[in-house]
Amino acid sequence: MKRLENKIAIVTGGALGMGFATALLFAKEGAKVVIADRDEQAGIAASQCIEAETGSESMFVPLDVASEEQWTAAAAAVVDRFGCLDVLVNNAGIYLSGSTETCTVDEWDKTFNVNVRGVFLGSRAVIPHMRKSGGGSIVNICSNWGIVAFPDAAAYVASKGAVRLLTKATASEVAVDGIRVNSVHPSLTATDMTRGVLEDPVATKKLLGPSLLGRPARAEEIASAVLFLASSESSFMTGSELVVDGGYTAV
Repeated sequence: MKRLENKIAIVTGGALGMGFATALLFAKEGAKVVIADRDEQAGIAASQCIEAETGSESMFVPLDVASEEQWTAAAAAVVDRFGCLDVLVNNAGIYLSGSTETCTVDEWDKTFNVNVRGVFLGSRAVIPHMRKSGGGSIVNICSNWGIVAFPDAAAYVASKGAVRLLTKATASEVAVDGIRVNSVHPSLTATDMTRGVLEDPVATKKLLGPSLLGRPARAEEIASAVLFLASSESSFMTGSELVVDGGYTAV
């Protein structure tokens, strides 16, 4: 039996990169996957690609994760089509560089609106549906920089630190409903978004920092960790953080 057989899963930011890798793996493991993304063209293409490659049913819903109204509509659309909602992966996120002194208020607010408000609104939108179904799994994509600091990334580091503790807070509130909430903490991952950085050896070396494995993660490696937390294999894990950072935070 597949690990997510007949589960209904939403992946935010699922059109590209780590989100798409996660959505595709979920579909291969039997889930019906909902691609939630601001980019309608890329989102529809991703959904169609998943159906063609896996034979598993998929759908696209337009979603700005910072919008409460769009979250309510997206969750309702998923339940209307599939009848329930089992898994949410809060993957959508942005990175804007800048120190505490140089980061503008607009950059700070934009980062928190996507990285923290989006996770909060997403969790709040799906919990009632999961409760009705008797449980579910929420996986929040955080960062190794939600555990340790990095210079010139004040807003991003602070936002991921907030997601780390929001994960634990939410887990403590919904465990009684059979809903598990965990976070995944990747380090630098090779995706379309990071291609420019990875083409610069100096920047790459800086971002890899003390990584023991000395290379970026592959999106599929992070997706495998998310799959574990979404599946029943992690049934005794909630409020936990799964660090997948090549040993960055080990030393």
